Amino acid sequence: MNKKQKRMLIRIILSAVLLIIFNMFQVEGLLGFILNLIPYCIIGCDVLIGAFKGIMNRQPFDENFLMAIATVGAIVLKDFNEAIAVMLFYQIGELFQSYAIGKSRKSIATLMDIRPDYANVEENGNFLTVDPYEVEVGSIITILPGEKVPIDGIIIEGQTVLDVVALTGESVPKEVGINDEVLSGSVNISGLIKIQTTKEFDESTASKILDLVENASNLKSKSENFISKFARVYTPIVVYSALALATIIPIINYLTNNPVELSKWIYRALTFLVISCPCALVISIPLSFFAGIGAASSQGILIKGSNYLETLANVKLIMLDKTGTLTKGVFVVNDIHHSEDENYLIKLAAYGEYYSNHPIAKCIIKKYGKEIDETKISDVKEIAGKGIICNYKGNQLAVGNDKLMNQLKINYEKCESIGTIVHVSLEDQYLGHLVINDVIKENTEEAIEKLKEMGVKDIYMLTGDNEKVAKDVAEKVKIENIHYQLLPNEKLEIVKKILDVKPKGQKLAFVGDGINDAPALTISDIGIAMGALGSDAAIEAADVVLMDDDLLKLVKAIKLSKKTLRIVYQNIIFAIVVKVGSLFLGAFGFADMWLAIFADVGVMVIAVLNAMRILFLKKE
Repeated sequence: MNKKQKRMLIRIILSAVLLIIFNMFQVEGLLGFILNLIPYCIIGCDVLIGAFKGIMNRQPFDENFLMAIATVGAIVLKDFNEAIAVMLFYQIGELFQSYAIGKSRKSIATLMDIRPDYANVEENGNFLTVDPYEVEVGSIITILPGEKVPIDGIIIEGQTVLDVVALTGESVPKEVGINDEVLSGSVNISGLIKIQTTKEFDESTASKILDLVENASNLKSKSENFISKFARVYTPIVVYSALALATIIPIINYLTNNPVELSKWIYRALTFLVISCPCALVISIPLSFFAGIGAASSQGILIKGSNYLETLANVKLIMLDKTGTLTKGVFVVNDIHHSEDENYLIKLAAYGEYYSNHPIAKCIIKKYGKEIDETKISDVKEIAGKGIICNYKGNQLAVGNDKLMNQLKINYEKCESIGTIVHVSLEDQYLGHLVINDVIKENTEEAIEKLKEMGVKDIYMLTGDNEKVAKDVAEKVKIENIHYQLLPNEKLEIVKKILDVKPKGQKLAFVGDGINDAPALTISDIGIAMGALGSDAAIEAADVVLMDDDLLKLVKAIKLSKKTLRIVYQNIIFAIVVKVGSLFLGAFGFADMWLAIFADVGVMVIAVLNAMRILFLKKE
């Protein structure tokens, strides 16, 4: 409990004790009036100030205004106990709300703790402690045991174990050594390491995560927008209805020679105001979404806004990129065909792929295992979906797939092996090809099965690989709908086509990790990026980021979103039914102020407690 909550608890206890004492002694007259004002002001001063500010800002119709009018009216009618009780229980409800928000913030507060405070930069053998914002790309920084990794980089010295729970939600530490990539926000558990930074602080993983979470509340769901609009219309209506209840009916009765007690109808109007306060809806709905986003972030699932959390619950079609999503994106050269000199073929392929960031290029360079002389390469041209053409020692070197060979009109050998085939030619002379295979992730098949069980109607696999590779992977993970040998623009066209023909109300999710997935991530109903291995462009374009590249996290995200939506709808229906019923009872005199307190504060507390259930999904 924070200081503000403790102060509120003290005010609640103090005003309750004074209310009991004054009721025991029953002081009448002016002294009794003054004494009863003391607990009322202690518990209700901030509500009265809020109502006054709303009036001054020409936006009076909120819960503070309703509470102020209702309780001040009760005091005028000398119903001190009910005026104080209304404020007292209202503040108890507000305390519950504050506690619930604090509870849901805990996971995000843990996430915020990944922000590094400093970096140890090495310059001329000396260590300088500087602000991470001052560290340039390529700098050497030292991370001691117990310190946070301040900026993304590559280990150049030492080995250690990293705590990555704040990034991925996984409690199992990660062992890293020389040439391994480390992400900012990780905590160094054991050994001293030195890393060479690969990004500026603003572009590092920790900064991007914090930015995503901090901005999540700016994007509201349809339910939240509906409640906001509802409250803006609803509150003035009930205020004017209460005013009519207090004035029009007594006037009509007076004109028809049927006089009634004015105080009786004023009391009904005040009861009507307390009942009508929309706290349960206005508070519990945003709280439910906030709790959902907080629970997701604690499990390494970053959702950029409550509107995306709502969309996730309605996903019925999923399109999955293959490489890096269904598979690890860790490629291995399994075979070499039609080459008289395999070492020479690997060398040429490595030189050709040297400037490419594609995982296949990296695996070829790793297979070569020797230093690349950049002076031998020039005029590098990458042809999307086909391969690379460059100048190698004055000769045209081509490294790519069948499409590239066909474009260059080079006679090449067809390959029946399952895998990605990389052909190599030099000066239009075909030299042979490499067979490269990817590895399917351990949880992929289980994730696909669970998605189907959860009601996802159609799952598609999209890949630039050839038919054999695509069908082999699809068969292993049990995906029936596959599209292969796709260029980036062709992926986009397929997504557009599915969006045009899908049933109304069903949402399409696209899951990918590469730069070429960014357009498809953007136009789909909801884009989901595999964050740990994913490119910056994919993460920027996506609406949801799975930080550890585990497709089972998508299952968790959809499950959490469905539970959040269920709780939101439960709260909306419960609050409206109780409110409407109580309003009718209050208007016709069958409800007193105590029922009004339950209809307002009681409903709010029940709705808030119901919303808090979302936080326990991670324990299930």
